[in-house]
Amino acid sequence: MPATRQTVLVVEDEQAIADTIVYALKTEGFEPVWKNTGREALAVLKTQLVALVVLDVGLPDMSGFDVCREAQKLGAPPVIFLTARSGEVDKIVGLELGADDYVAKPFSPRELTARVRAILRRANGKPATEAAGPGGIWSHDEARCRIGYRGHALELTRNEYRLLAALLASPGRVYSRDQLMAAAWDDPGAATDRTVDAHVKLLRAKLREAAPDFDPIVTHRGLGYSLREE
Repeated sequence: MPATRQTVLVVEDEQAIADTIVYALKTEGFEPVWKNTGREALAVLKTQLVALVVLDVGLPDMSGFDVCREAQKLGAPPVIFLTARSGEVDKIVGLELGADDYVAKPFSPRELTARVRAILRRANGKPATEAAGPGGIWSHDEARCRIGYRGHALELTRNEYRLLAALLASPGRVYSRDQLMAAAWDDPGAATDRTVDAHVKLLRAKLREAAPDFDPIVTHRGLGYSLREE
């Protein structure tokens, strides 16, 4: 399976700055999605799997801090704040909200992309067993597209693998069915909510073979699914 380009959501209302960021991210192999308002950004997070958000603090419709707060409810990916103000108050507020980094304007696009890479390396580069908890519960060989659970190698179809890999990337994060469709299907429009539910049911059956008395996939009614933090 070819490696997919990681999607980075760029939320910036100044087009010249956004164009520079988008170009730099594309050059570094990312798939940038640009939105210039907080509401548009939140709409993307509700329907699309995003690896990281580059978020301007001063947006025309709402504060970047408010966007971050709302995004937290959606199981937000890592966030890098952009701001014209480098004051300590802004920095503290941003980091307390759960931001992973903070960049003051003007900034070097190369520096920003380096920070994006560093954060995603920290988020994705850890062994899956560490991300999901102690005890060697999970193993994930991304190069071979193989996932193991409690010492058992799972026999997964392509869509099952992609769906479980998305959940495994952020244990505890709630993914909507639309986000899982985007992650697991080449054409998300060809899948439906019931398609996702059916694949989750098949995954659970395979996971039960390894641990009959435990279900690591949590259903959040009306929201979607998450992987239990073990």
